Amino acid sequence: MKRTSLTAAIVIGVVAGMTGLAFAAVPLYEAFCRATGYGGTTQVAEVAPGRVLDQRIEVRFDANTAPDLPVTFAPKQRSQTLRIGESGVAFYRIHNLSDQAIVAHANYNVTPQVAGAYFFKTECFCFNDRVLAPGEEADLPLIYFISPDIVADPDTRDLATLTLSYTFFRAADQAAAIASN
Repeated sequence: MKRTSLTAAIVIGVVAGMTGLAFAAVPLYEAFCRATGYGGTTQVAEVAPGRVLDQRIEVRFDANTAPDLPVTFAPKQRSQTLRIGESGVAFYRIHNLSDQAIVAHANYNVTPQVAGAYFFKTECFCFNDRVLAPGEEADLPLIYFISPDIVADPDTRDLATLTLSYTFFRAADQAAAIASN
């Protein structure tokens, strides 16, 4: 009887632990990606570095939308070439094609994925959900830089081009997001 109770307690403990880990997996994975740049996740910085290299890199811009989001979304420029460490400014254009307010959220990544750890944003429309009034059009700013540390990494030191890609999705709770604005 004592042995059965111990086994039951262990099983319940394991199930409870696994359930807890399942709920923690997504936030832990997102934190890991933000910290390391894994999977092309870009970084966030307050200011650009003081060091600007002579080496240049081309940044290409890509835009996508989820099928259920009635917007057009595109970069205003296809690419920019800048010196590594220098701040770049780019704009994306969004237009709500519907007759209703919508709340959209942009997800992003960088390819090749190893470059994500060196791509920093100081300002980005992707930091917050965006409420778009019916028919609204807007230019969305992005201020970014490529860290000079990219040239010290053997996997990225010869990189000449990278692509920043955004995909806009509907925010999960449309009504609450619209009401809070």
